[in-house]
Amino acid sequence: MAPAPSAMPPGLRFTSPLEYDRMLRAAHEMTLAGTPQPGIPLTVQKSWQRSLAAGINPDAHVPRHLHDVAEVVSLRRSHVLQDVMPALSELLADESNDGQHLLVMADANGEVLWRVGSPSALRRADTLDFVEGADWSETGIGTNAISEAVVNGRAVQLFSAEHLVRTHHEWVCTASPIRDPRTGLIVGVLNVSGPLDSVSVDSVRMVKVGVRLAEELLRVHPPQAYPGHAAPRGRVSIELLGGSPAVISAGGKRMPLSLRRAEILALLDSRPRGWTADELAYEVHGETGAASTIRIEMHRIRLILGSLLESGPYRLAPAAQGVSDVGRVLGLVRAGEVSAALSDYSAPLLERSTARAIEPLRAELNAAVGSLVRVSGRADLIRRWCATEMGCGDAEAVRQLGRLTGLADPGYLALRARLERLDREANA
Repeated sequence: MAPAPSAMPPGLRFTSPLEYDRMLRAAHEMTLAGTPQPGIPLTVQKSWQRSLAAGINPDAHVPRHLHDVAEVVSLRRSHVLQDVMPALSELLADESNDGQHLLVMADANGEVLWRVGSPSALRRADTLDFVEGADWSETGIGTNAISEAVVNGRAVQLFSAEHLVRTHHEWVCTASPIRDPRTGLIVGVLNVSGPLDSVSVDSVRMVKVGVRLAEELLRVHPPQAYPGHAAPRGRVSIELLGGSPAVISAGGKRMPLSLRRAEILALLDSRPRGWTADELAYEVHGETGAASTIRIEMHRIRLILGSLLESGPYRLAPAAQGVSDVGRVLGLVRAGEVSAALSDYSAPLLERSTARAIEPLRAELNAAVGSLVRVSGRADLIRRWCATEMGCGDAEAVRQLGRLTGLADPGYLALRARLERLDREANA
């Protein structure tokens, strides 16, 4: 095994890809053995940790298959990027007999929807199940360029042993999210993959050019709507999960919310019968809260929601109830749709908020999703849940996983070790 140096020249992957490959593979082995190496970026190492906790086996892992090919064909027809793919294929794909690289388009969650490339490139991808309908998210197959683009929301290139799964070490993959220019939401992930010697200093630039083309086409010819990523035209949507709360108008315009207004909307969304100004003032500001301050904020919220905000008491109109991302998750929980609830529950409720009224709502949402996952009796769903920020401290879910898979299961052991570390940090 080649020694893993303390630092790797950043340009080596372009000038000497095979030498760089040997160095990365050595660093991969040492890092997984418990000695983190500076040659592996910290963001990649953290992704490895999350993937291992989710049960990804670096030696023998294939992705989940979310849909069969016939279902994928149907999904494409209604996808926002359907009309963009021909232009991207013309720009980036190489379907000639000698073509080495593969153009892949995944949806916003990492499911592969399109592949374009030469017969030989497609056959190589088939050996890895890098195929339509396969889940190339972090919990589906472990650290890869598509999963990193989904998690971090930016362009990324993974070379050789920066991938967690060893069978992927023959590949270099460059991916970047594509965003709807109206809403800022990720609607897909553009990926170009090929053998190690196909990488060049222009690889990232070319993918970014493809993304700019796709986003410009979406701007000039906006789609009407697409499932799971924006409200249907004619209906408002409220985004409260994560750190960038917003209201999406009926026409698709994204209107960011201040944290205070988002907290108020979260409370309105949680109680259909509504709140008085005094109640909201206390919940948001505590003993020092003033109803007059709430009335000013309500005036500003009304400029965004219009008639969808009612007063006397303050509440969301019936047409606006249940349209938040929180409401959608809870609706999926009530329907028993475990996998869909996990997919939509993408981040904590208003993760930047420290308001005393938000924590119980956050805990209630966590408890609802966690309970549904635990009673599902499915190890794969429990692993997905425990790999999220919201489920990483769910000790009962970890115990349930141990009962389902056996106490020697590597995924269970990794999750138990993380729980013990979190307990030590909490008690330090």
